[in-house]
Amino acid sequence: MGSEWSAAQPVPFAIEVPDRAPKERYYDQGFYDLECEQLWPRVWQMACRLEEIPEPGDFTTYEILDQSVIVLRASDGEVRAFQNVCRHRGVRLVTGAGTLGGSDFTCPFHGWCYGEDGGNTRIPMRKSFRLENLDAADVALTPVRCETWGGCAWINLDDDAPPLRESIEPAATILDAWHVETLRTEWWYACHLPVNWKLAQQAFQEQYHVVVTHPQLVIPGMRYGARGAEFDPAVFIEAEIKYLRTMSDGMAGMVHASDVLVAEGLRDVDLPDDPELAMAAWYEMLNEAVVERRRAEGSDVPDLLDLEAKGIAEPMGYVFPHWFVLPMYSSASSYRFRPLGPEETLMEIWSLTRYPSDADRPRPVAPEVWAHDDPRWPPIPAQDFSNLPRQQQGLHANGFEYMRLSEKAEGHLSNFERVLDGYLAGLPHERLASALREVNVNPLERPVVDIEV
Repeated sequence: MGSEWSAAQPVPFAIEVPDRAPKERYYDQGFYDLECEQLWPRVWQMACRLEEIPEPGDFTTYEILDQSVIVLRASDGEVRAFQNVCRHRGVRLVTGAGTLGGSDFTCPFHGWCYGEDGGNTRIPMRKSFRLENLDAADVALTPVRCETWGGCAWINLDDDAPPLRESIEPAATILDAWHVETLRTEWWYACHLPVNWKLAQQAFQEQYHVVVTHPQLVIPGMRYGARGAEFDPAVFIEAEIKYLRTMSDGMAGMVHASDVLVAEGLRDVDLPDDPELAMAAWYEMLNEAVVERRRAEGSDVPDLLDLEAKGIAEPMGYVFPHWFVLPMYSSASSYRFRPLGPEETLMEIWSLTRYPSDADRPRPVAPEVWAHDDPRWPPIPAQDFSNLPRQQQGLHANGFEYMRLSEKAEGHLSNFERVLDGYLAGLPHERLASALREVNVNPLERPVVDIEV
């Protein structure tokens, strides 16, 4: 698909040829404004992790563009969401995260109050208002659609959007098998990137850049280069362990340190001399050992061999338009991207792992925010962060017209952009449903596909 969306409105800088993305999509103010109007108010967004609001009365706020949403754990255990604005004169009720502690939300300006159901509970000098301004429904907080899945609360500003689960398949089914709902935050960082939100996201959705940008991941003898006449099982094992350690140290814990220890404990196992048999035996032993160790600790880790047999042992689950999780062995990393302007993005990274109990886990309240060039970033994201501003600047070059995408290695970028065009064209949700299923998948090495409408 290129331009075959039957648009209710024309899309500037639309994808006319699937493997060519006009550069203006990544900095033009008008294009950004159209995203603000037609995309973000209509899609499901990961608003918070449920562990941010574990107890009744706990709340947090989710900000997207100029909208602020309160996400609350009610006394009945349900999660509810409301627009974060007093119905009197428009003051935002709360900032950040907190706990009601048995009280109500109270406007800091004039003292209007709201209960956990959103209903208005107090209006000072109530008799000074005309009755027409005191209708109970009119002075209650405005509810926002909220559903939970995968250990997260999701919100949608569009009352007509399909249910969450329907909108995030097939990723939801795959990630359910990975038990992502039992993952918990180990740490949570955020980065202000001087780039467009799509540009920031796409740096983590293709592997074409890995060899050049992340040369430390090109390890002689590991899985991608071990099928040769000189195959040595011992060299293969050392290369695999080095890869896992590099992913753990360099990718901000994408492979958890405890899983690396499990692999190191298998260093002296005997493997067949045949490369294919050796690799199969190694992965089977490692998966079994990780599951055995984690389950012995009381953690809810899935059967990794069963995932492999079902063909869903994929390293990334993506949910349009801004969230994904990368499960590997017993743990995972998760990313979320939010636009702050045409050329500014807030990117968040969670390191997620499994614990026998939530009892001793601290409540994650807010991410630690670092600049994109902060030396504390692990090597792999730091390498990506060093490239992205240069790419954003380069897009403004007069002689550069559009991105030339690899049909096979960067297909997801094209698929994503064409689904985005459907939203910007104002197409109804039912027309976008099948297209969403083409992008809610593992994006790595995904080819250009037909987008049905």
